[in-house]
Amino acid sequence: MSNLDQIKKPISKELDHFEQVFKESMRSRIGLLDKITRYIVKTKGKQMRPMFVLLSASINGGINDSTYRAATLIELLHTATLVHDDVVDDSNERRGFFSINALWKNKISVLVGDFLLSRGMLLAMDHGDFELLKIVSEAVKAMSEGELLQIEKARRMDIEEPVYFEIITKKTASLIASCCAVGAASAGAAPETIERMRRFGTHVGIAFQIKDDIFDYQLDSATGKPSGIDIKERKMTLPLIYLLNQSGFIEKRQIIHTVKRHGDKAEKVAELIQKVQQAGGISYAEQKMQQYIDLALEQLEGLPKSESLDALKKLVEFTVSRRK
Repeated sequence: MSNLDQIKKPISKELDHFEQVFKESMRSRIGLLDKITRYIVKTKGKQMRPMFVLLSASINGGINDSTYRAATLIELLHTATLVHDDVVDDSNERRGFFSINALWKNKISVLVGDFLLSRGMLLAMDHGDFELLKIVSEAVKAMSEGELLQIEKARRMDIEEPVYFEIITKKTASLIASCCAVGAASAGAAPETIERMRRFGTHVGIAFQIKDDIFDYQLDSATGKPSGIDIKERKMTLPLIYLLNQSGFIEKRQIIHTVKRHGDKAEKVAELIQKVQQAGGISYAEQKMQQYIDLALEQLEGLPKSESLDALKKLVEFTVSRRK
């Protein structure tokens, strides 16, 4: 049994029921649309978002029908943003499968994303889940802002550490924060508890993104070399920002020039990765990641002991110990 299977154990039946609710929410009488949504279900990821929703509900009052709708709402809106992202990035792959736009082209992909967004909103409206819809809509707004802020800053390569944390808080952490907040809200938790779970999710999400940053500098199992994909895509990650902060004016300009002009040259990327490693950028990022994990776990202190609480803590650890 894998680590993730052990974490799922206290909510395995609930996850199965969620999957049925999620599938049902995407049904359509339009044949093409139904075919695409079945493909989306088939290519789903590790189910970490529904796990955060269900476990957050379980420890704050219990899982109910509203919780399943909350998890479905998260998945519908998030899947819509992924479908649209793949169009924007012209990406042909998602989780090892062909992306929707690779198989059905951009026009259909955009329309499918719109359909998923509308299904999520209608699901919440039809059942009066206005608080849940507000929480998730705020996350989608923050994710869009984070992406646009990253694009704006990538043009000038002037991302300082506070701006980096603002970007990842909006772009990545807001979604996990909303998972934990809607889970608690669906269980009828008090406003201060919902806010506490939101803070918990924010800290986990920041740590999650830093872990992703670190992957870029670690050896790829297939190639035996660091991928350097973020550098090639001109993304300013925490290890690289640390290197820039440790560098003098001239060296800093050379690093930025390499990222801007030579990100497509493997030897230049490899040199830059080596510089980051030698400067201690990886160690610094790992230290920051652990700080946010500690902050997240602090938010769970004082909650009643349960199998679900233990599973949630293990899920937090999994986010920073996972291998991709």
